[in-house]
Amino acid sequence: MTAVRVMVVDDHPMWREGVARDLAEAGFLVVATSGEGRQAIRVAAAARPDVVVLDLQLPDISGVEVVVGLRAALPDVRVLMLSASGEEQSVLDAVKAGATGYLVKSTAPAAFLDAVRRTAAGDPVFTPGLAGLVLGEYRRLAAGPGQGTTGNAEPGRPRLTDRETEVLRLVAKGMSYKQIAQRLGLSHRTVQNHVQNTLGKLHLHNRVELTRYAIERGLDD
Repeated sequence: MTAVRVMVVDDHPMWREGVARDLAEAGFLVVATSGEGRQAIRVAAAARPDVVVLDLQLPDISGVEVVVGLRAALPDVRVLMLSASGEEQSVLDAVKAGATGYLVKSTAPAAFLDAVRRTAAGDPVFTPGLAGLVLGEYRRLAAGPGQGTTGNAEPGRPRLTDRETEVLRLVAKGMSYKQIAQRLGLSHRTVQNHVQNTLGKLHLHNRVELTRYAIERGLDD
């Protein structure tokens, strides 16, 4: 299989180099590193990573601003925030900007490497406790005026197959590809294909956006 292309963005050289080394030793292809936000956006546009491991606090612009810039330059890029801060607002701001996942820097190395693999596969990955926070915020937003219609009944939206809708409901519950595959008796690859087909039909970019879409339409019940 083709190695996952990763870029590391952190303003602490020793931390940045250590993360890059761990990724390379684990079989990832580290295509670039950067210590500044604006530089990271420029470099990423040329290096075209699959995943950007991004610190929240940078010396020039915030990590949230970098997420916005990265997604504008590379709509399909997946961003895994790796931060010393686990504050609720920091997590929500990052996810709303388009981050795929969020880990605190105290995460064990093996768990971090697994998180990068899962992020590359499209799974939203969060430090334990933070996934519930994000889903709770999406449910709060979905409770606003005009929400709650079903995805297939919405005018102007492509119809999903029954299986795609079933997978979408489980995505909205925060389940990983592996958990969905086990629940439905499908292969991991088949679940990935259903999610990718659904993303394409709905013109969404990642599982975080897909989760919000599903919750807004009451598919997480």
